[in-house]
Amino acid sequence: MEYISQFKENTTLILLGAGNSSRFCADRKLPKKQWLRCGKDPLWLKVLQKFLSFGFDKILLTASPKECLYMQNYTSHPILAGGETRTHSILNALKEVKTPYVLISDIARFNPQIEVIESLFEAMSKDRSLSCVAPYLPAVDTTFSSSAGFLDRQELKLIQTPQLSKTRSLLKALSNGEFSDESSAIASLGEKVAYTLGSIQMGKLTYDYELKTLPLTPPENTSFIGQGLDIHAFMPNKSMLLGGVHIPCDYGFKAHSDGDVLLHSLTDAILGAIGAGDIGEWFPDTSAEYKNADSKLLLKEVLDFSISVGYEIVNVDLTILAQKPKISPYKSQIKQSLSSLLSLPPHLINIKATTGEEMGFVGRGEGVCVMSCVNMKFLDWSKK
Repeated sequence: MEYISQFKENTTLILLGAGNSSRFCADRKLPKKQWLRCGKDPLWLKVLQKFLSFGFDKILLTASPKECLYMQNYTSHPILAGGETRTHSILNALKEVKTPYVLISDIARFNPQIEVIESLFEAMSKDRSLSCVAPYLPAVDTTFSSSAGFLDRQELKLIQTPQLSKTRSLLKALSNGEFSDESSAIASLGEKVAYTLGSIQMGKLTYDYELKTLPLTPPENTSFIGQGLDIHAFMPNKSMLLGGVHIPCDYGFKAHSDGDVLLHSLTDAILGAIGAGDIGEWFPDTSAEYKNADSKLLLKEVLDFSISVGYEIVNVDLTILAQKPKISPYKSQIKQSLSSLLSLPPHLINIKATTGEEMGFVGRGEGVCVMSCVNMKFLDWSKK
């Protein structure tokens, strides 16, 4: 690592992980690829650890704005909000870069090779007129273009990451428009770009079917328990919703949203299981955005997030404390509603109901309290 050692003090590594993995998890049955669990760690953390082992210490990571705070739980390295495109994410990160060189890699290219990275720095060391060095693989198959016909594969290069660039040149290039990588952006300025041989081991994870051929460790079979508790008082002349089910009565729940105390409790339990805060942080009752909000949609947002970062629900157990209304006639409907909302079979959802024995605010018929317990595990992508 002779050349890496020479450059590392003057180089910032940017790991890009803000993409939405639309091609990879289009059917919502898989996590985003950067959150695939390998053992107990998400893929992006495995990539970070590998670069740390190479000696890099000035490291920035980009993530979806909704994931930044959650991602920060795993590392002390700065997590920056990415943009809508790869170019926007890099520009956001470059605002924090103080070094003359920047090495940028996609987390989806999860198996960086030290020999390839060393060759990038070696090329830059030997020719300081270069503004970018990128790894490539030669095209080995016959290549055809509908507009240009058969192409000379000896003239073609399949460009990989990471790529090493001069920070000033890259910033100038990306300010001119959208580019799929750094080498094409800098080449658009007419500045000098060089290519070094990459590695077939640095394949990029793009589609779900590639999981069967790539060297990734399946997730550990670990359980995560989350608890949720929510309380709402009654108010007259408001529709009552419990577990997404309308219960006929002349009062509902006093709340900023629709007041579905059961769904609020369940949402909090999911957040607890994955370590992502609480419902008040996600949907503050001081925000006009959530005035009269549909609690089913709030639950869906949190559930979708839990799937995207690599979890799935195993089973749910709920206890409803209510002197009124009578819960028993609606338990079956509530279970079916939850089964639909969670995409979970009814037999994995248990609902218990009890009264306050005329004690406390529940016993006095002033409101309802719901306690939820959710068991979750890492979503096993190896079996999908």
